[in-house]
Amino acid sequence: MSTNIIIIVGIVLILIAILSSIKRNSSTRLISTKLGIPAGIIGVLIMIYASYSSDLVKYNGHIEQVSIGNKLKITGPVKAAKVISPVDKDSVDCRILTMGVYPELSEKNDIWVLIRPTDDRYYPQSDHTNTSYKRDGEWQVVTRFGGDKGEAYDLIIYESDATASSFFSATLEKWKDEDNYPGLKLEEIPSGAKEVDRIKIYTSKNCRGVF
Repeated sequence: MSTNIIIIVGIVLILIAILSSIKRNSSTRLISTKLGIPAGIIGVLIMIYASYSSDLVKYNGHIEQVSIGNKLKITGPVKAAKVISPVDKDSVDCRILTMGVYPELSEKNDIWVLIRPTDDRYYPQSDHTNTSYKRDGEWQVVTRFGGDKGEAYDLIIYESDATASSFFSATLEKWKDEDNYPGLKLEEIPSGAKEVDRIKIYTSKNCRGVF
């Protein structure tokens, strides 16, 4: 039975429950409550089931389980945006939370994480807001890997002006719409994005086909 038919059945049962609450006169109802109450309960349960088995409820698919790698200890004032987790030469899961710090002077710029696997292409990383989350001198973004176990990645941190940030956001939206993620060539990265940090990391498991 298709989801649409299940939803229709649920709606019909709920309507029966509603009709059972309506009286034609002072003593009789359109439908007996003995039928209406069970029908309403079943109808609500059917609607809940149908919503979770269809596209009506999307947010559960957005709740990602992410790992946190080793964390670099920072001492003294922060002079430039920097990644503090994972650390250089770390082995990471397929989906991690990349975290870092930034100085007050970088407050106006967005921070983007790009990864460069062995295909020598650059892949901007994002949460649902696209740019990395920034607050009180710290930033973070979910970072996803799709290569073989032990594959090497450059994890690169960019400070981006508004134009460069808009380019990365538009690129991600285009890739999502087309369901195709070809990566960027180095010459395609806009001049308003300035590299501020870079580390090398490796996947600790096979991540192909995970996303």
